[in-house]
Amino acid sequence: MSGAPHIPVLLDEVVTALAPRNGAIFVDGTFGAGGYTKAILAAADCKVFGIDRDPTAIEGGRELARQFGGRLEMLPGRFGDMARLLEGVAVDGIALDLGVSSMQIDRAERGFSFQKDGPLDMRMEREGPSAADLVNGLPEAELADILWRFGEERFSRKLARAIVTDRKAEPFTTTRQLAELVRRVVPASKDGIDPATRAFQGLRIAVNDELGEVERGLAAAERLLVPGGRLAVVSFHSLEDRLVKDFMKGGSGMAARPSRHLPQIETPAPRFRLVSKKPIVAGPAELAANPRARSAKLRVAERLAA
Repeated sequence: MSGAPHIPVLLDEVVTALAPRNGAIFVDGTFGAGGYTKAILAAADCKVFGIDRDPTAIEGGRELARQFGGRLEMLPGRFGDMARLLEGVAVDGIALDLGVSSMQIDRAERGFSFQKDGPLDMRMEREGPSAADLVNGLPEAELADILWRFGEERFSRKLARAIVTDRKAEPFTTTRQLAELVRRVVPASKDGIDPATRAFQGLRIAVNDELGEVERGLAAAERLLVPGGRLAVVSFHSLEDRLVKDFMKGGSGMAARPSRHLPQIETPAPRFRLVSKKPIVAGPAELAANPRARSAKLRVAERLAA
């Protein structure tokens, strides 16, 4: 069963940043429910390539493609591979939404949510090792590392120890099992965020290699974009946002410069221009309508000729 419809975050801001025009070619590298794609196609007589690693999203996109008469082409795969998927295509704009789709979180059977009981899965492509495989099979030290590095969980070691102890009696197979254990071990925070939030984030990132995918996707976007083409990236947590910020600032020549006391070295020509030096965040109206937007940050850069 599906939940509430997916509401694309910072939709107007993303479309404004990409500035769709007739004849241009765009990539929606995290197609999901197609929110950004629909808005881009409605804004101009342009073409969009929709990429998603989730087979369910690809199937939904094909129905949308029929409605737009060939202006949308769906490509199954990861956005980190888009340079290969779109080899030889000159791209004018790329949108990336690094958050998990509501279609995935709201469906208990996908195993992403600590609020719904389902199989402990979390695989976007429904292939490869699942969250249950990691939780039941990894050594305690590796589990603690995942929870700390990817979930920024302060109680990672204590939690990993409890997981290893409990799995000896009964393997973890459901999201409820794991969420209940986390709530038992991790103290509740004053901000009201569920104690299971960080552990589930860490496992999901590890299962799907999300940070590696972001790095590959940013590099692929740089190769695909024509001069003047724009990259708009929406991130939802500090690990992703740091990668995007460092990539864009480094590409624009704004990375930290060496000490003035050191010999002068030649710096490469900038590859990007920052369209907005600070991240764009949701306004009060969007926050009231879509609480998911509260942690969203949009960064935009324009490809230069270098």
